[in-house]
Amino acid sequence: MSDKPEDTLDRRDFMRASIATVGASAVLAASAGPAKAQNVAAPSTETAASGLKRSVYTGDVILGKLVASTLDIGDLGPGRKHLLYFQGAQMPTGQHWNVSVIVAKGVRPGKRITLVSGVHGDEMSSIHTVQTVMNQLNPEEMSGSVMAVLDVARPAIESMQRRWPNSGRGIDLIDMNREWPGNENGISAASRHAGLLFNRLLKPNSDLAIDFHTGATGFKVAAFNIGDRTLPDVKIMMELYPIGQIWDYPAYPSVLHNALVDVGIPCFTPEVGAARELDPDKIALFVEGTMNVLKNYGIIAGPVGRTAADSNVFVGNSAFPIIASQGGFVEHLVQMDEEVTAGQKVAIQRNTFGEVVAEYTSGVNGRVAGLRSDATCEPGNPLGFILFKSATSAGADAYPE
Repeated sequence: MSDKPEDTLDRRDFMRASIATVGASAVLAASAGPAKAQNVAAPSTETAASGLKRSVYTGDVILGKLVASTLDIGDLGPGRKHLLYFQGAQMPTGQHWNVSVIVAKGVRPGKRITLVSGVHGDEMSSIHTVQTVMNQLNPEEMSGSVMAVLDVARPAIESMQRRWPNSGRGIDLIDMNREWPGNENGISAASRHAGLLFNRLLKPNSDLAIDFHTGATGFKVAAFNIGDRTLPDVKIMMELYPIGQIWDYPAYPSVLHNALVDVGIPCFTPEVGAARELDPDKIALFVEGTMNVLKNYGIIAGPVGRTAADSNVFVGNSAFPIIASQGGFVEHLVQMDEEVTAGQKVAIQRNTFGEVVAEYTSGVNGRVAGLRSDATCEPGNPLGFILFKSATSAGADAYPE
């Protein structure tokens, strides 16, 4: 297998990129006013009918990699890994937030699976999980394709913070995982960025997808998958991971995995431990599970490894939140993934004199799925949550952002 990415610039690449960009721009010039300047790279039916590539390249090169504003992985050569940037929303300077994309294109037809990370900017283990999977793939031995979109919320990642710092009315901090499917002409850069990625990268190139996350800064989570198990492919994929917990719940309507499900692309979210750090043990579990998914759908060959059946997975459909009633220092009395019973004391808080000011108990029988990792807490913030089985599925609002 050649390690030279096809998408580094040579004369043929430059000509191909220039032709695609000029063709798209010429069609839009007649119809697009100044308000739609960000859409200048949109593909046209005339371009497609002429036999030109359906992908649109801007003509820019960053670190030797081409920049695309619309991608059709059907245009990419088989048996290779393609490294490129996707042009996202504009910055206040007029430059763009460009997102790193890797496509491992197999030599035979097959499923197209997309792996997404970095929707929140403090989720490092999610990014490393996807990088590790991609590094293990040999396109010369694959069917179908695997596309990795690695650093979705670029400005949030640059500052290692969860939310997109949107320069609107001063700096607004926008949770990008409440923006999908986005709007290319939306009122925030985060909404436009989501719309561009969703319409021109994710939706056109995915049969199945996995959107990797971690806990939030100050709050760590167990290794678990969250998604709607009433969807056959989602259920299959989630159970191919050798993890301790599965949360059978679709979560918020505007998260990425639900936006993809809404357009017919089965998707779920793995949660790979704590934010702002690399957790090698949890990363290994999710790499193994993702490789199982690729094997199950015939993208790569080989026997499926350990799955949820081997890890005695706990499946719950609701979450019981433990919310701080006082400010103070937090002491957890339970461990992550520990079984707890209703009425069991799970945490206490002390004031600066060391006096106990609050005690907290679980209201349900279940499994510890999240714990505050910061040592102090204000009233109203979550100290933890317990995954449990309920007669009626509920609890998305209890999941800490």
